[in-house]
Amino acid sequence: MDILNDKGLWRPAALIDGEWVTETPHGSYELLNPATGALLARLPRCQEAETTRAIESADAAFRSWRETTAKHRAELINRWYQLMVEHKEDLARIITLEEGKPLTEARGEMDYASSFVQWFAEEAKRVRGDVIPAPKTTQRIVALKQPVGVCAAITPWNFPAAMITRKAAPALAAGCTVVVKPASQTPMTAFALGELAIRAGIPRGVFNVISGNDTRIIGGLLTSHRLVRKVTFTGSTEVGRVLLRQSAETIKKCSMELGGNAPLIVFDDADLDLAVDGVMNAKYRNTGQSCIAANRVLVQDGIYDALAARLAERTRALKVGNGLDEGVQIGPMIDVAAVAKVEAHLADAVAGGATVLAGGRRHALGGAFFEPTVVAGVTREMTIAREETFGPLMPLVRFQTDAEAIEMANDSEFGLASYLFSRDAARVWRTAEALESGMVGINTGLISTEVAPFGGVKQSGLGREGSHYGIDEYLEIKYMCWDGLGAA
Repeated sequence: MDILNDKGLWRPAALIDGEWVTETPHGSYELLNPATGALLARLPRCQEAETTRAIESADAAFRSWRETTAKHRAELINRWYQLMVEHKEDLARIITLEEGKPLTEARGEMDYASSFVQWFAEEAKRVRGDVIPAPKTTQRIVALKQPVGVCAAITPWNFPAAMITRKAAPALAAGCTVVVKPASQTPMTAFALGELAIRAGIPRGVFNVISGNDTRIIGGLLTSHRLVRKVTFTGSTEVGRVLLRQSAETIKKCSMELGGNAPLIVFDDADLDLAVDGVMNAKYRNTGQSCIAANRVLVQDGIYDALAARLAERTRALKVGNGLDEGVQIGPMIDVAAVAKVEAHLADAVAGGATVLAGGRRHALGGAFFEPTVVAGVTREMTIAREETFGPLMPLVRFQTDAEAIEMANDSEFGLASYLFSRDAARVWRTAEALESGMVGINTGLISTEVAPFGGVKQSGLGREGSHYGIDEYLEIKYMCWDGLGAA
């Protein structure tokens, strides 16, 4: 790949037991650039045999990896982090090539992705058990934390680096081994991370990456194989339900970061400059293709018209184009099917009486490009307010009272993230505590960080990623009761 400084990071092959698998009996599939439609690579299709081999190699590696000291694991994981920092520019370019986001955002994703590796390298040395007061003087009760085992990580296309490191880093730090199944649209970033893991000295079989677009076959095996003890998934709620059902047969430990329908509330006492910036960040990051994107912007009546005008003006000024081009702020969507979904949501809103203030159509660039769009007069019955659009479409919903805003925000099966803008401290506390979501951004549209627990409630998922809570998802608690410790 000519645009990379280190061409060794372009690895169109699966990583199984420390070896690069370039061919399988099942043939290959094509990986296309979403901005240009050009062929990026032909990748091997892994199915049952290759997935089984990856699981078995991870299980074999687990037996020795779990016995390494926390300090040694921390040193190797930190070396992995240093290599990510060193190769940040190449990794960002790979992200933009296969996912489409602007290069500036891809660089930001690499900062975010590597931050998890650094954080959990440090957390590896902080896994602690407990000594519990016993009911008898002759007893001692000890609780240990031990790695759960082989972990299957199934990751989405929208953040192809961060969604892997947010899972793999705590797993490796805990002493687990990993089999990663990246999205078939964005596997090259995963392979590059695998190459750097090898260079960091992480032993063979500890970090495996499966390629292929036979997702049901691979996912079905990862969730049913007896050697896999943990499944971690980021993606849609629909797929999450399937994976949970499949995992139930072998009672696997599961963590799920699923769909969202994030409300963003702007109260009439908000700082409008801050609110505009916050809404733009929360909506248009990664062309709106984020699980925590503001899917519904709820605006209090007193400032509705003023805020709508400013958001429309800012939206019209956004530069759309190939993510590798200078100054681009909005890249392509992942494919034309995603564009069609945005069009359908917008058409439903307009048919119901909503008004387009900015954008509203496929971009002149064609292909997977869509104009960033603001639509006013949206009501809660419209599809755009009830389903996750996952695109650059900003619906504005008017509300009157605080209670109405909270009720509208919570009127969803999802509960991943929410946002609010207000200068009234009492209002902030009341609203934030009342919102049914796992995360709340207050006077900010950017809430993702490695130091905070990321995750949702209701049908937005199970468990938390990041922070000191994140490593617990990859640990089991073992209780030991010693008796016979009376005086000699």
